[in-house]
Amino acid sequence: MDLSCPWFVSGSSRKNGLVQLQAAPNEITKQERWNQDLQKSSYLLSTNSGEKYSWIQVFPINSTGFSLSSFTLPKLPIHAVLPQLKAALTKGAAVLAAPPGSGKTTIIPLALFEEPWLAGKKILILEPRRVATRAAAQRMSQLLNQPLGQQVGYQIRFDRCTSARTRIEVVTEGILTRRLQREGDLPDVGLVIFDEFHERSLHADLALALCHDLIQIRDDLRLLVMSATLDTAPIARLLGNVPIITGTGALHPVSINYLDRSPRGRISEVVARGVLQQQTAPGDMLVFLPGRAEIMQTRELLAQEQSLADHLILPLLGELSPQDQDLAIFPDPHGQQRIILATAIAETSLTIEGVNTVIDSGWSRLPRFHPATGLSRLTTTRVSRATADQRAGRAGRLGPGSCLRLWTKEEQHNLPPFHPPEIVHADLAPLALELALWGTPNPGVLRWLDPPREGSYTQACELLYRLQAIDNEGRITAHGRQLAQLPLHPRLAQMLVLARKMGVESLGCDLAALLTERDPLPRADSADIGERLELIELFRGNGHRAVRQRGGDPTVVRRIDQAARMWRQAQAQPLANEETALGSLLLAAFPERLAQKREDARDRYQLASGRGACLLPTDSLCGSPYIIAAQLDSGHKEGRVHLAAALKKTTILNEHAHLVTETEAVRWEPGSNKVVATIRRTIGSLIVEERPLQRVSEEAFIEALLAGIGQRGTDALPWTPRSRQLQARIHCLQLWQPKEQWPNLDDAALLSDLSWLAPYLNGMRQLSQVQSLDLYSLLHARLDWPQQKCLDQLAPETITVPSGSKIRIDYRLDGPPILAVRLQEMFGQKITPAVCNQQVPLLLHLLSPARRPIQVTEDLTSFWQNGYPEVKKELKGRYPKHAWPDDPLTAQALRGVPRKKKRTA
Repeated sequence: MDLSCPWFVSGSSRKNGLVQLQAAPNEITKQERWNQDLQKSSYLLSTNSGEKYSWIQVFPINSTGFSLSSFTLPKLPIHAVLPQLKAALTKGAAVLAAPPGSGKTTIIPLALFEEPWLAGKKILILEPRRVATRAAAQRMSQLLNQPLGQQVGYQIRFDRCTSARTRIEVVTEGILTRRLQREGDLPDVGLVIFDEFHERSLHADLALALCHDLIQIRDDLRLLVMSATLDTAPIARLLGNVPIITGTGALHPVSINYLDRSPRGRISEVVARGVLQQQTAPGDMLVFLPGRAEIMQTRELLAQEQSLADHLILPLLGELSPQDQDLAIFPDPHGQQRIILATAIAETSLTIEGVNTVIDSGWSRLPRFHPATGLSRLTTTRVSRATADQRAGRAGRLGPGSCLRLWTKEEQHNLPPFHPPEIVHADLAPLALELALWGTPNPGVLRWLDPPREGSYTQACELLYRLQAIDNEGRITAHGRQLAQLPLHPRLAQMLVLARKMGVESLGCDLAALLTERDPLPRADSADIGERLELIELFRGNGHRAVRQRGGDPTVVRRIDQAARMWRQAQAQPLANEETALGSLLLAAFPERLAQKREDARDRYQLASGRGACLLPTDSLCGSPYIIAAQLDSGHKEGRVHLAAALKKTTILNEHAHLVTETEAVRWEPGSNKVVATIRRTIGSLIVEERPLQRVSEEAFIEALLAGIGQRGTDALPWTPRSRQLQARIHCLQLWQPKEQWPNLDDAALLSDLSWLAPYLNGMRQLSQVQSLDLYSLLHARLDWPQQKCLDQLAPETITVPSGSKIRIDYRLDGPPILAVRLQEMFGQKITPAVCNQQVPLLLHLLSPARRPIQVTEDLTSFWQNGYPEVKKELKGRYPKHAWPDDPLTAQALRGVPRKKKRTA
């Protein structure tokens, strides 16, 4: 069986549930044998062979057979950081910075989708543009030697290509937001990749904020943020100081050329001159323009040039059909040289094969929201330096290239380093509606790279309130939920909902589609929307030619018609498919037999009744998040399921809401040492959904934090040597003065009732914040004023010795207090110092000049008489500069070496 890779399977057999694969000896120097359990859905066998990485993939077919497929990945620079990336994602999130051409978009998902921590779940890849979304999925499918929609699929607006086998799904950013709102916790997703995050679209920032919020309750969800031109440090901090992995690129040298002076004329004219200047360059040419109008104008100008008659002049726009886009993305099969006129969609993620020359107009078209008018408008603006670098890099993907920038070197220095993120200047009404639907109308609850501007967000909320989408406290209404179900601006969604109520749904869908696309009558003198609606009907009846005869743009009208049909489908009452209906009916009959998959196994489940249940490991239902068990036996430890059906969580929550109990919980999370507030939706013993709880009283947080401290013990408190000494001083006074009412501050007493700590925990949510407290002051405050005064008199922190030094006393819980002091500083002290009204003598640790203990005594008088002569004899020779008087009781106490007296003349 030739698998078109460096391996040749010379033999295979199945024995005791194991597949044995033998590598041919002429292909691999050392023979190896692999035994894998066919109970797994699939597995990979990989090898690094020269310039390629190859895999054999094994899929079980039934109890006796299996199938093999293979794929080979080109060895690209990104492979060098794959081990580091895998290690980082094993622990959580990561940020990857890798230049264009390194292979990050297509190689990384394929290298990760069989990682153990994914546990068979999907990888979602977010792309900022539809063309790049489809192209990335198509390329990965080619590398897997599979049709698009098998293990790799994609979803964009109005187009989806996936299957039940899909493990890697490339989507546009808005699709992820919809899925987050619909599914809540993305149960079938294990990794979300934010590709080309430097573009910083509003949907990307929102999706990252929601995913970051989600991982607070789904610690198995991994996040990977990738970009070529991005300041990675802020994102790493946002995600919790996650690792930053830097990859190298495979870019070839690109020569950058500038104009000698600033160009004059329309953008299309300047670009056309630049193309003619570079027309003799080898390979294909990629030309960047701000938008469709400039592309079409430039195309007309170039079509008039006889010297370009043998060139293909191709536009690359997001609105084109996939077939037309492919003409620009892939080389011409006849080898004809291409001039590709593209918008910003060709800047990142998308590799356009055959390009050696880039011509950059230096302009971008970006949406800008104007709060004064409440409207958004596309604005043509200068590119940033980062964008210019991205564009130039397109010329060096496959070999040395050149880039002509249609501006001067002086103008280059004045370009902004980056374009501002869309959230800074966008219409925030869609964002505000999404946050209200998520349950966080206050954006400050979530974490953002750039938070929404307060003024723009307030204006957005005012609009939503007028649309009755939120109430006066910012909470979403039932009507707002209707609007949020439609992937449209809230204004247009409002129009669609109202049209349905009025019985003019078709008109509403046409209007919504018309207002989301370009004007189909770009040269019309009239602003009458009625004329545009007539053009749409004309297209439906007579096609492209009739639209063109009326001065319309058939491509735009076709897209409007397509969008209108999609809105009609979205507005129509959904028809339940058989799978959904089956599970729903069974759940109505056996609510206690709803079963949720356990985290540690694909075939083991927990029932709503609290019991356990299991499937055969080869059952096709294994891995389904929820099943409904129609028949099962009692078993010994857990029952065996005989008849069941899979069920979606959305069906459970939406169609069987009467079974769901919703409770609010504020609890201590030992793993993260913090308080977590969640809303739990349960059915019996199953937690079906858990989301962050936003409205929580301060008392509830404090109670949970105290519970956590109680679990951790007093070691969780911010002890310092001084606070421990205070505890010991009071303990000693309890022993020395048993009749006095000294408070009990021992560890056990402090832990038994932590109410004394509660007033100081306002605003704190985690143990690290508790460490900032001044525990000495908190414990000292538990004494009343007379006790505080007596404490300093009876058990002082320090004592003044004859030398004048204030020496700290070391109080202990299990013995007399200790005073460690140099012997020379005690000269003249006749009796042992004492505390507690001179009733408790100190245990003296008399030290040498080098602060080494030389005598421990509770009787200083006896030491001077009996012990001192021996100490003097032993140490005087070792420390000759220090005082060793014959009579220590009459000698002057000294802190150090005695000073020599100056001689007098």
